[in-house]
Amino acid sequence: MLLDRLVTRILKLPSAPAPYRVDRGLRVPMSDGVELAAAHYAPQGEPAGTILVRGPYGLGAPFDLLYARPYAARGYHVLFVASRGTAASGGDFDPMRTELADGRDVVAWMVAQPWFTGRFATVGPSYLGFTQWALLMDPPPEMAAAVVTVGPHDFAKHSWGTGAMNLDLVGWSDMMNRQPRGDRSPGLVRGQLKQAVAAPRQARALRPVFTDLPLADAGERHYAGGARWFRDRVTRPDIDGDAYWEPMRFAAALEKAEIPILLHSGWQDLFLAQTFEQYQRLSARGLDVALTVGPWTHRGVIQDGGSRLIPETLDWLGAKLAGRPLARRTPVHLRVTGTDEWRELDEWPPPCTPLVLFPRPGAALGDAPAGSEAGFTFDPARPTPAFGGPLLENGGYVDDGGLAARPDVLAFTGEPLAAAVEVHGVPEVELAHRSDNPHVDLFVRVSEVDPAGRSRNVCEGYRRLDPARDQSTLVRIPLMPVAHRFAAGSRIRLLIAGGCYPQFTRNLGTAENPGTGTTLVPARHRLTLGPSRLVLPTAAPVSPPPASPAPGAG
Repeated sequence: MLLDRLVTRILKLPSAPAPYRVDRGLRVPMSDGVELAAAHYAPQGEPAGTILVRGPYGLGAPFDLLYARPYAARGYHVLFVASRGTAASGGDFDPMRTELADGRDVVAWMVAQPWFTGRFATVGPSYLGFTQWALLMDPPPEMAAAVVTVGPHDFAKHSWGTGAMNLDLVGWSDMMNRQPRGDRSPGLVRGQLKQAVAAPRQARALRPVFTDLPLADAGERHYAGGARWFRDRVTRPDIDGDAYWEPMRFAAALEKAEIPILLHSGWQDLFLAQTFEQYQRLSARGLDVALTVGPWTHRGVIQDGGSRLIPETLDWLGAKLAGRPLARRTPVHLRVTGTDEWRELDEWPPPCTPLVLFPRPGAALGDAPAGSEAGFTFDPARPTPAFGGPLLENGGYVDDGGLAARPDVLAFTGEPLAAAVEVHGVPEVELAHRSDNPHVDLFVRVSEVDPAGRSRNVCEGYRRLDPARDQSTLVRIPLMPVAHRFAAGSRIRLLIAGGCYPQFTRNLGTAENPGTGTTLVPARHRLTLGPSRLVLPTAAPVSPPPASPAPGAG
């Protein structure tokens, strides 16, 4: 109970914890004979409902502190299940590809237990959110609500949706390769200390995976027989034509879901675009769906957003599963970056007017086009580095002035703003682009430069161009969704480059497979300034509404 009181205080939970017991060492049988490890958190007294949590990161801290104990201490049965091939679960871990069938088997076992309350909800972040979308591909009749935090519904699209491989797979695979097997896990403090001590050494050990070619071989050398999925993931870019990716794609769940769903994300999260796609598609169907987005990275959603998001989750579950009043007043809660304001909206994006800005000669950005050309050379042997942004490691908001100063980056900066400009929606960049090598990528970013000259990233987009279709044409690149206020006196900056490494695989400059290729060929990019433009969806800055009352305990 001491730990539960501490969690209650840290997360600012709205009620005192109640007693519960934990039954560990459970085994949940799958239809192929494999057994998955699980823990059951059983409340004392009349239960409020049942919650299912599934994921590959073990059954201990920190995930049990955030996604099991707070709910059990407020009256919910919680079944926490380790994915196939992780922790003490049997079978082989083949990330994302077995969760559909295993989810059905877990639910069949759970609803047959004497403690099951008749209806259940799901909660969890990231991969634990993906497992929720897997269930919604064929929604169980007992499933009554979901809270998906930074959870993608399409891992194939995340991996290769830009045309370039998202290399967060490298560090994630390394982490999963080092996950302990079995029921025991290090204590929270001891585990964090071990990670902190080992982090520099692990980062050094990973460098050859990013620098050596071919990529697939470099990864296999590092993982030394583990992470057997790595080669397939980095060598199979055809996500639409290759059946390998089908078990990781749950877009159909957005059409099949009929339950209330609460979505959580961060403006610098890896899966932000997918979360907004989820909200907009579910909302368009008239589903009971809500969305909260704060100024967080992927890991920051869990580490920094818990004191807002866990109470929201308890409020949502209390209303949708236990039948209590919902404290939340509007479907959309957004932190507008560039301000300290949380905004409550009935819809997103709000009505907007396009602000069109044109890159101009002299590295300027203005409201009228001007003819001229600008260019840069991208060299895959020295790829343009990532500065912050939606990265799994070392991402978020940063001073990206060093990126703007690089010779392989074009930077166009506007005049100081006479008044604040607020942007809500998905900005778009259109570039009249050509190159002397058809095998190229384009990275674009919008940043804000303050009166002291410090540049800070706002949002960005990436695209690998099609060698056959995208030469000497107007290339359109959507950026990540954003709600941001550019302050009066600040300047808007547009950055354009040929890579963002190691967020995405560098374009080798050849037709070789990105995972097995070894030849590096530079590319000279040319931009015609007149037709090129940045389109920002702007809304009038408004005063924030009164804050919502604190959510109930749920």
